[in-house]
Amino acid sequence: MPKASEIKKNTAIVFNDKTYIVRDIERSVPQGRAGGSLYRMRMYEVVTGQKVDETFKDSDMLDLGDLRRRPATLSYIDGDEYVFMDSEDYSSYHLNTAAIEDQIPFLNESIEGMQVVIVDDAPVALDMPTSVDLEVVETDPSIKGASATSRTKPATLSTGVIVQVPEYISTGDKIKVNVEERKYMSRADK
Repeated sequence: MPKASEIKKNTAIVFNDKTYIVRDIERSVPQGRAGGSLYRMRMYEVVTGQKVDETFKDSDMLDLGDLRRRPATLSYIDGDEYVFMDSEDYSSYHLNTAAIEDQIPFLNESIEGMQVVIVDDAPVALDMPTSVDLEVVETDPSIKGASATSRTKPATLSTGVIVQVPEYISTGDKIKVNVEERKYMSRADK
């Protein structure tokens, strides 16, 4: 049983006899408390998708849910469902748009390292790699002699997401993007 301070995003926990996926965690340190942090967790119930916001003390003990991760790739999109194929046994997993809305701007068929999170034999979430390589499809022309630490400009990537990139990046370049922060990291390896 881990403490609340040890829980990470996309972890399954059992709370009030129901299994929840933790989607977001905010840590706060109230003034006047002797070192006690509070963790506000936004959780979604696995079966119904009901959202619950709950606050835990850093020392509260939480039960982990039955959680498995399976390597997968995006197979196709069917309306508001995304279908992923298991990379090992080729079974398919259907995830609703609402369950993966934060990851959708970074999805394409060529991303490696994705994992489908399965709780109680039901796919509930998508665990993305820390960074993905995407192509710049539209940006202002690059400026000759622009340094790596100079100003930035907006760039539209192959999945439609817009990130700020250095001025020396041009249309057609492949870049590495941090998925969680939605920020440019570097040029991608060729």
